[in-house]
Amino acid sequence: MRRLIPSGLAIVLLVTAASPQQTKLKVYISTDMEGIGAVDTLVQTQPQGRDYEKFRRLMTLEVNAAIAGAFDAGASEVLVSDSHGDAQNIDVELLDQRARLVRAWPRPLMMMQGIDGSFDAVVFVGYHASEGSADAILSHTFSGSEAISLNGKAVPEAGFNAAIAGDFGVPVVFLSGDQTIAQEAKRLLGPIETAVVKQAIGYTSAITMHPELSQQLIRTGVKRGIERRKEIQPFKLAHPVRLEITYKTTVIAEVASYIRDVQRVSGNTITFDAQDMIEASKYRTVISLLRP
Repeated sequence: MRRLIPSGLAIVLLVTAASPQQTKLKVYISTDMEGIGAVDTLVQTQPQGRDYEKFRRLMTLEVNAAIAGAFDAGASEVLVSDSHGDAQNIDVELLDQRARLVRAWPRPLMMMQGIDGSFDAVVFVGYHASEGSADAILSHTFSGSEAISLNGKAVPEAGFNAAIAGDFGVPVVFLSGDQTIAQEAKRLLGPIETAVVKQAIGYTSAITMHPELSQQLIRTGVKRGIERRKEIQPFKLAHPVRLEITYKTTVIAEVASYIRDVQRVSGNTITFDAQDMIEASKYRTVISLLRP
């Protein structure tokens, strides 16, 4: 028997049937602290330091700005990785409720824990320049006692982490920090969006701006980066990946060389051939615990 449907209900049913499912857009945010806009000395980045609570709040607000930019660009999901110090810096009560948070160590993918091929874009907030960089606030690589190369090319933390994302086919689209890491990232990763939230004068001196201005730069830059994500190529390295670490002291290289398949190529330099960046990251996680 034929059933009659009221005309208004018929229109609703047609519109509902014709509406496509919401497209998923997943964004991964990895955040450090030395590159936060107002940070310029080490004491501001350590829990026992003067004003640390203030600067962890500012770190959280810059991350919130990045989250807002991601959702402005249409994000459906955001995962944040707290990746400074003990990885317990972000104020969990102040963090934007729309995001999930990765906290504390150890974790096999270090600053990129949780990344996988389901993500569409990666964002770096509060990053700093690599070990030995001039005109860069608190420049270092990971522990501060090492320099890292991948396949013969020196990289900052941003490069190492971008290569992990690259193994999953996900591009880095944005980075915030001082002018030196912004330039370094663009040379390495291509035409990504950056927000220069301070001008480094030296290792612990900078010209800074009001935090609200830094946050606005980050929000608009993240939105642009995500909208341009298809223009930016993932930073994918050839496999196997040769990880080279040069330490400031020889004893760490000496102890690391006790591990199978690790080559000690000089007194303070070791190499390890990893099958991919996931294995390279796991190795770097283990080696970081070696402190004779």
